[in-house]
Amino acid sequence: MSQKKDKREEKKQKHMAGKLITLIQLVFSAILIAVLIDSGMVPNKYLIIASAGLLILFGITFGMQFIQNKVYLAGVLLSLLISAGLGAGTYYFVNIHNTISSLGGAEYKTDNMIVAVLKDDGAETILDASSYIFGVQTSNDQENNEKMIKKITTILGKEPNIREFDTIQEEAQALLDGRIEAAIYNEAFTGIIGDEIEGYENQIKVLYQYGIDTKLQKVDQSVTKPFNVYISGIDVYGPISTNSRSDVNILATVNPETRQVLLTTTPRDYYVTIPGVSGEQKDKLTHAGIYGVDVSMATLSQVYNTEINYYARVNFTSLIKIVDTLGGIDVNSDYAFEAGGYSFKQGMNHMDGEMALAFARERHSFASGDNQRGINQEAVIKAIINKMLDPSMLTKAMDIIGELEDCVQTNVSMDQISKLIQMQLNSGGAWDILTVNAVGTGDEQPCYTYGSQPLYVMHPNEVSVSSISDKINRILSGEKITQ
Repeated sequence: MSQKKDKREEKKQKHMAGKLITLIQLVFSAILIAVLIDSGMVPNKYLIIASAGLLILFGITFGMQFIQNKVYLAGVLLSLLISAGLGAGTYYFVNIHNTISSLGGAEYKTDNMIVAVLKDDGAETILDASSYIFGVQTSNDQENNEKMIKKITTILGKEPNIREFDTIQEEAQALLDGRIEAAIYNEAFTGIIGDEIEGYENQIKVLYQYGIDTKLQKVDQSVTKPFNVYISGIDVYGPISTNSRSDVNILATVNPETRQVLLTTTPRDYYVTIPGVSGEQKDKLTHAGIYGVDVSMATLSQVYNTEINYYARVNFTSLIKIVDTLGGIDVNSDYAFEAGGYSFKQGMNHMDGEMALAFARERHSFASGDNQRGINQEAVIKAIINKMLDPSMLTKAMDIIGELEDCVQTNVSMDQISKLIQMQLNSGGAWDILTVNAVGTGDEQPCYTYGSQPLYVMHPNEVSVSSISDKINRILSGEKITQ
């Protein structure tokens, strides 16, 4: 009798343990639903379906604990497997949420000021250069130069010996000639120096660098309403925070209500004034990027008479990583040509990251030069968007977002990104992506950033600009347009 009682007690305890395990499953279910709600990414209809499904699973596993024989053991095993899946799902989703949070909401632009000396200079720190003659250019970027000189003064405990030059190119040449021993300038000007002094970067080393952060204006525009986003492709490898000329200038006009996107490419050599920088003098559009992404946005806003709300900066490293993480993209080419060691056929080409980069950078193979390069860049952007909207990419979401964290800088906030994801999940379906390219006439003219020496520029075709401006405004107003 006592033995039977002991067995009943043992069985009762096992059932109690099983019920406890299923209650843990219920807690894990509640945590996952709470995380999904907090993210703001998942539409309510999916939250309801997920909640109902998890409750049903709990009901099944909990109910199995009241059945004799070994059914309750199967219920315990099933509950453990479900709990493990819920835990993994919660961890995965929290990681995605945190990564997106770090990706978006950029509030500052950074000017990386440097002190450059000759490569074989014996100085190892800025303190070793306390007696050096420092060069500085006076034609532009004076505010950052003054901040850098003040910083150096604080470190050295005295004012450095400064020699002024009219342009950044003259300052750099003076360093190479030995007329100064150190050069102070914004690292973003390195490309401009290299255009005039071949091999300059190989002849110098950076002795000291100092980042100057400037707060950008906060954006209140909702992504559920029509908006413009400036896509800037900078001409450097390495950290996305590096300021540089903007070689790719694409304005994406997005209307979430009509599900249309207009990609507008503006040639890097467009000859325009740079608001707040060049005054009445004109400069290449690409040089606006030296002064910050906000200045490039203001320049394009002025060109097309439209408000630009958001930006996304990518560099050449970014493109390679993004395309490779997507597993390659299918890009349409208008022409057959060769570039960067690759052969491109007319029509659709499957490309990895390196191949896509070579395709997007090439211009010498085409009679229209930079205009066709702009068309090719649009084709790459369009292919990336289409690939990311493919449902199969959901399995690579964490990898894709993880790569974007290091490759993309944007002022779109976590909240806005969540709303975009929710909107796409809610409505699904494809977007209508249109493309248009601004054109112009080539010439040689002096540029504000470069000095008096004439450079190749492109005078904007006013008819082209006006037509694009009209298309942008029509999409923003909700009109459905055709290519």
